[in-house]
Amino acid sequence: MQGTESTHPSDRVVGIDEAGRGSLAGPVIAAAVVLHPVKTIAGLQDSKKLSPKRREDLFSEITSKAVFWAIGRASAGEIDRLNIHQATLLAMSRAWKSVPFPVEQVLVDGLHCPELEAPCKAIVQGDRSVPVISAASILAKVTRDAEMRAYHADYPEYGFDRHKGYPTAHHLDALHAHGPSDLHRKSYGPVRDALAVRPQHPEGRNPSSAGLQPPLP
Repeated sequence: MQGTESTHPSDRVVGIDEAGRGSLAGPVIAAAVVLHPVKTIAGLQDSKKLSPKRREDLFSEITSKAVFWAIGRASAGEIDRLNIHQATLLAMSRAWKSVPFPVEQVLVDGLHCPELEAPCKAIVQGDRSVPVISAASILAKVTRDAEMRAYHADYPEYGFDRHKGYPTAHHLDALHAHGPSDLHRKSYGPVRDALAVRPQHPEGRNPSSAGLQPPLP
């Protein structure tokens, strides 16, 4: 889930972004990427503003042209234990730790940088204005969507393949009908409310807890 290509260190600016903060289930995913200074990629922007097909096309182009890219995760259990803000920073840090060479700067979408051994700048709405952050946004979003589709096989009653864990009406109805799964974030209000009405769903299996990694798209 990562790649490298040699280039001059002065070109090495890392972009980091996340996907899944607002979801009620599953991990928060972060991506780190270094774009190639010559191999340009047209159409980079906030992943949420792209169609699924366009995101997947750009995912393929980014991963084939980037100098380096990597994925970091924080599980639903870590989100509950740490809170979503700290878990997001943890996922970003895990993605960053895969970077195999010194870099000039790290650019992160949002208000806060994780603790890194490199100069870091947080940019609000950076995924809309900074191409390397936009690329990280796309990598994180496509990776997380693929993982949530994979989880659907073990939790078909929740419809993760449709909403990816976000609080749609269908998802909230399923939560109250079946109770939360072990993939749900128990610290989130709608999940706590459902848990108070119906105990945790006993069935299903979390692929990551079994040491498996869902496939990339």
